[in-house]
Amino acid sequence: MTPTPVPAQAPIHAPTTPDPARETSAAAVAPDAVTSPVVTGDGSSGRSRTAHRWRRARWTVLVLAVLALVVAVLAVQRPVTSTTPFAPDNAQPNGARAVAQVLGRQGVDVRHVTHVADAVAAAGPGTTLLVTPATMLLPEQVDALAGVDADLVLLGADDALVRAATDGAVSRVPGATAAVSAVAPSCDLPLAGRAGDLSLTAGLQTEPGAAGVTLCWTVEDAGALARVPASAGDGERTVTAVDDPSFVTNGSVLADGNAALALGLLGAHDTLVWLVPDPLDISSTGENGSPSAGAGVLPPWAGVVGLWALLVVLVAAVWRARRLGPLVAEELPVVVRAAETTRGRGRLYRRTRSRGHAAAGLRAATAETVARRLGVPRSADATVLTDAVARATGRSTHDVADLLYGPPPHDDDALTELARRLDTLESEVHRS
Repeated sequence: MTPTPVPAQAPIHAPTTPDPARETSAAAVAPDAVTSPVVTGDGSSGRSRTAHRWRRARWTVLVLAVLALVVAVLAVQRPVTSTTPFAPDNAQPNGARAVAQVLGRQGVDVRHVTHVADAVAAAGPGTTLLVTPATMLLPEQVDALAGVDADLVLLGADDALVRAATDGAVSRVPGATAAVSAVAPSCDLPLAGRAGDLSLTAGLQTEPGAAGVTLCWTVEDAGALARVPASAGDGERTVTAVDDPSFVTNGSVLADGNAALALGLLGAHDTLVWLVPDPLDISSTGENGSPSAGAGVLPPWAGVVGLWALLVVLVAAVWRARRLGPLVAEELPVVVRAAETTRGRGRLYRRTRSRGHAAAGLRAATAETVARRLGVPRSADATVLTDAVARATGRSTHDVADLLYGPPPHDDDALTELARRLDTLESEVHRS
């Protein structure tokens, strides 16, 4: 028997309802048709990661920008004057800018130096070397200053420098006091005659057997100024020591004849080397006039750089120091399920035996659940919530208060029993 052919049936079309899974797979095959941003496995995009990095680094960038601005301001705006005592660029009462400016108007080339090696190199024959008070000179520095070929003027120098510069002919008197009133020069030096009576400390004395020493403004056996002629190479020079250096300062130069004495001492030659020793300077000169080995150990900017580095270290220490404060929420790289979080927190509580903390968390969750179920506002106190739960469940208020606000459990079994009773209370509230 020949089988009857079955006519071909028309294809059955599926409903036109869109399939989200199929559209998602189609979008994955044809990426050009997708216009949404590409995200990574942690749910972030390139823009969000960039914004997050900027939020973390913006304070660092701000601090660095402020430090750079401060450095630029300090580098561009240098102070016109200094505050160093007896410095020729110090306009304060303890400075000597007034004398330096007057000498400059009279044609004297005033060279301000702070290193002994520079002073010795610049102080040649026919010049004047002024050494302002210095108490931290090294022995080799004292020898270098005492051996210069220039006329040497010492202001308030210590005994070692005075003895070395005068070959032991003059020394300082220990415990010298300032003159109560102006004293006559009592010497035949022309500059002393022009200065007249002065009120200076008489703290210099002539050593026994010394010859050629001239003392001026003497009180008893001591004088305020001592001048000694000395040999210097092929010629002669003078060494003048003044025990009281205040006559050159801005605050005292106009008193009595201090100005005449200062201009007469410092304006004798066309070049004046004004040495204000730096406390960090260890430079001197060797026997052949070349700088000693310690001349380049500390450059002029070493002190400023050291202080700036110390400031940077302190700022970095404060910035990176651990602060005690509230916890900061941090975005997790993955999403953790609530059940895993609950179990992990429970294990932590069990490991640290924080039964009271765990019980407080269970009671707080139960109180929030039953309050929301019964319509009790969050601002209600414990008595209102306890009464509402008692009416809904038929329990006594004492029993409800003991469950929700009772003492913490003393062992794990009590904690388990509390959890079971709280669960029962929630069930009773939901059934009410």
